[in-house]
Amino acid sequence: MIRKVLGFSVLLMAFSAPAGHAALPATVDGQPLPSLAPILTEVTPSVVNIHTETRVRVRSPLMDDPFFRRFFNVPNVPRERVSQSLGSGVIVDARRGYVITNNHVIEGADDIRVSLKDGRTLTGELIGADPDTDVAVIRIPSDDLSALPLADSNSLQVGDFVVAVGNPFGLGQTVTSGIVSALGRVGIRGLEFQNFIQTDASINPGNSGGALINLRGELVGINTAIFTPSGGNVGIGFAIPSSMVNHVMQQLVEYGEVRRGWLGVEVQSLTPELAGAFGLPGGSGAVIAEIEPGSAADKAGLEPGDVITRMGSEVVRSEQDFRNVEGLMPIGQRLAVDYIREGRKGRASVVIEARQIVRGRNLDGRLDGGLFEALPERVARQTGSQGVYLSEVEPGSNLWLEGLRPGDIVIGIDRQPVGSVADFEQLVKKAGRRLLLQIRRDGRAYVAVLD
Repeated sequence: MIRKVLGFSVLLMAFSAPAGHAALPATVDGQPLPSLAPILTEVTPSVVNIHTETRVRVRSPLMDDPFFRRFFNVPNVPRERVSQSLGSGVIVDARRGYVITNNHVIEGADDIRVSLKDGRTLTGELIGADPDTDVAVIRIPSDDLSALPLADSNSLQVGDFVVAVGNPFGLGQTVTSGIVSALGRVGIRGLEFQNFIQTDASINPGNSGGALINLRGELVGINTAIFTPSGGNVGIGFAIPSSMVNHVMQQLVEYGEVRRGWLGVEVQSLTPELAGAFGLPGGSGAVIAEIEPGSAADKAGLEPGDVITRMGSEVVRSEQDFRNVEGLMPIGQRLAVDYIREGRKGRASVVIEARQIVRGRNLDGRLDGGLFEALPERVARQTGSQGVYLSEVEPGSNLWLEGLRPGDIVIGIDRQPVGSVADFEQLVKKAGRRLLLQIRRDGRAYVAVLD
């Protein structure tokens, strides 16, 4: 019979079975019932649980008082606080023992332990991590491992069935299913490059770094985040596409970091207002607002006002699309860029160049949370300054608490002038216990002291 339940038709079929042995039959009219079990038998050995420990030195202000230490006979030894984290990972190369997970799962960890489905627990070695995409690669001993093949996530469509495998809440390996709810999602705070798969397969804390697979048992994404007002799953989860994961993994394995490409342009998404101003019929793309003199885009003949619509094989619909392609293309690669200029289509050949940039956490812990890059030409012209541009500051970081903000220009370190990113890196490495930053903001000079 058919009953209406919450607007959906549910077919209820009655099957006869002996009393005390009520169960679904293996077949109906000679046809086996559909099941994910055969696929999961192949997939689940490749999904691992990751346990990390981070030791942080903790000092009470009272411990800095020698009288207090003598009176209470307290040794002058800093105490440690150990924080633990649980997550998931996916074996993608059984021969070399490579495991993909999220950067936030292993960030700052002193010890990484990887538990396999067969009960083994192995020590993981960090190969490299990329905070801008939240991808990390660790290595485990490559004895008797099973790896997941990577699918082409560009072929995914909304409505495709997917399965999430991970370790939610530390309960152990768990499998949930759903569909692809949306593609190309952006807006996750703290990540520079975003092109997420949205799914309604249940993803909860601890699933981070786990696998999102298709019904062929291939990896289409790495689970990374959930949208939740309550701390639990509400049917909105996000995964990093396997195409992006594969690109980042290759660079992390080869270099230990991701070397970003740069065209030397500032762009913004094409809006209806901008389309009208440029005399375009509408559509999508990224408008070039400014070009750095001497940059790759300048050499290729691109001009401010050009609307970029395609880069290589990738369609550019927005500023985020442009950033994704620009930042993930290998340095030195020649790339065809399609654009519209004054209503006419054109194509330029651009060679991706290295971007002069340094992330604070990779240089000095006191600069954690900051992204420093070469001073943009427009800022240099407007301010008449030389130095290094602070393009990003993470709220709550050491730099943020000391009052530094995006747009600040570092013009000196320890009273030595900074003229380039190379100067900046060299002076930071030479700095002593205190790091004295000379900052220019809105035409005024400031000093920040970082201990």
